[in-house]
Amino acid sequence: MADPATRLGANGMDAEWISRHALSIWAVLLALALVGTDLAWRRAVRRREGQDAAARRLLRPVTVIAVVVATLTIAAAIAVEVREAAGLTVFDAALAQDLRSNMPLPALRVIALLTHAGDPLVVGVATLIVFVALLWRRHVRLAAMWIAALVGTALINSALKAWFQRERPLHDHGFIIERSYSFPSGHASGSMVFYGMLAYVLLVLAPPRWHRAIVVAAVAMITLVGISRILLQVHYFSDVMAGYATGLAWVTLCAGSAEYVRLREGRRATT
Repeated sequence: MADPATRLGANGMDAEWISRHALSIWAVLLALALVGTDLAWRRAVRRREGQDAAARRLLRPVTVIAVVVATLTIAAAIAVEVREAAGLTVFDAALAQDLRSNMPLPALRVIALLTHAGDPLVVGVATLIVFVALLWRRHVRLAAMWIAALVGTALINSALKAWFQRERPLHDHGFIIERSYSFPSGHASGSMVFYGMLAYVLLVLAPPRWHRAIVVAAVAMITLVGISRILLQVHYFSDVMAGYATGLAWVTLCAGSAEYVRLREGRRATT
């Protein structure tokens, strides 16, 4: 087994390369996420064709269970690495340091604007607007699940931050300053739940011709907000990955529960 100095050197070289190509990697990841989402959505649409309208599912129970189990397993593995200061934290530190040296200031200025799409104030105000709109349109159960999903993710993230109490990487560029604990990323988990749950709500209420664009837009926002936190050096890589994992587990569980209630009500209406 390689000694810590050897591992630090290898991780440092990887982090150096990533930091020098960070913007290109971000663009490639965004493109892959959007293309993959589009292909998966079209495949899902083909699978649902021919089914009775009352029986069509946006999320199947087996999918919900698989996603929740897989993402929680990933989150737990990352948490163990962070708690034990294992190899992943070495990479975290090297990448944050190299990004601090290599990220151009004009790019950071633009990224700092993009990251506000996941700010607690922005998400909180938007959450309240959607909640009121759903109540106004008498979608009471959907409104209840919506607010439960967003309040729940805030409580989960706050509890995890208080438990791990991980300090943030140094970020002295001046474009954005964060003083709360670092692990997991609230912007990553919050954007996953907010934009993911918003996509589910719109898929339920909007005409089918808009569904493809809704899903692609949600994935784009989740990718932009989460990765921006790494590039701004306000979060370590593992913070964002853990935030994505916990957020995906929670939003899948919430959307899956809402879908179960929706289909049960649809079956009752047809009997």
